[in-house]
Amino acid sequence: MFTENQIEVLNKSFEKASPSEIIQKAFELSNEAVVTTNFRPYEAAILHAVNSVKAKTSVIWCDTGYNTPQTYRHAEQIIKDLDLNVFLYVPKQTASHRDVVMGIPSVDAPEHALFTEQVKLEPFKRAMDEHKPKVWFTNLRQGQTAFRNSIGIFSLSKDGVLKVSPFYFWSDEKLDTYLEENKLPNEFKYFDPTKALENRECGLHA
Repeated sequence: MFTENQIEVLNKSFEKASPSEIIQKAFELSNEAVVTTNFRPYEAAILHAVNSVKAKTSVIWCDTGYNTPQTYRHAEQIIKDLDLNVFLYVPKQTASHRDVVMGIPSVDAPEHALFTEQVKLEPFKRAMDEHKPKVWFTNLRQGQTAFRNSIGIFSLSKDGVLKVSPFYFWSDEKLDTYLEENKLPNEFKYFDPTKALENRECGLHA
């Protein structure tokens, strides 16, 4: 749908644009859009921003099954407050079952790839196969991982979906102000079972 040259032009044109302007442009390119979330810190910003431009945009929540109680309460609050149109995707095997047969393997263990496939990649692929979006809104930001430093506001997923990160150049401090101004909650007690380090790529984007 998009060429690398078109992506480059978009990134140059919208480098200094506001998140709402970026989101509006993405919807002009295609209304077949989803926003993905795991309700980690600062996710309220992307969910609020997208739904402020187009209410009831499909929200894909891939829940690994290992979230903290704080994250689940946070998710329920945001879903209610923003009246989100959430589609929940979970692994085909329960966390309790997996705890018995595999546990949570370390990132260096041979089972780690299978674990990541089960709890994150398969549910995400199932979600994208069902929704078939042309535009995918994310809250990726520069400085999170080496890979994310290279992609820009607009990028293409492995499957050719236009990935849009409206807050790409924003710092935590700037996002703190956005959350405060829009009376949005934040929650830092978040756990990703596939990552040992905060700056490790989660597998969905690289």
